[in-house]
Amino acid sequence: MRGLLLWVDAASIAPPADPDEFHDHQLVGLSVLTVGGEPVGSVARIDHGPGSDLLVVRKEDGTTALVPFVRAIVPTVDVPGGRVVIDPPGGLLEL
Repeated sequence: MRGLLLWVDAASIAPPADPDEFHDHQLVGLSVLTVGGEPVGSVARIDHGPGSDLLVVRKEDGTTALVPFVRAIVPTVDVPGGRVVIDPPGGLLEL
């Protein structure tokens, strides 16, 4: 089974029962905006770390930013609206 790729139809996966939980495929591609409404970029992928998950955001200038996926920094996830709102501490998007 080595070297095989498993494909699953995302439409067949039910959303999590908890409104504060999301499947990765629900987040990838969503627009990322600051709480002030400034566009940042879009979610490229989610990295799952030991401390917390990280949103890998492809910024509008082509670089990437790692945003801790915690409520203090990501207060709003609007899957139907296609957006994630972030409140990044100073310097986070410049790292």
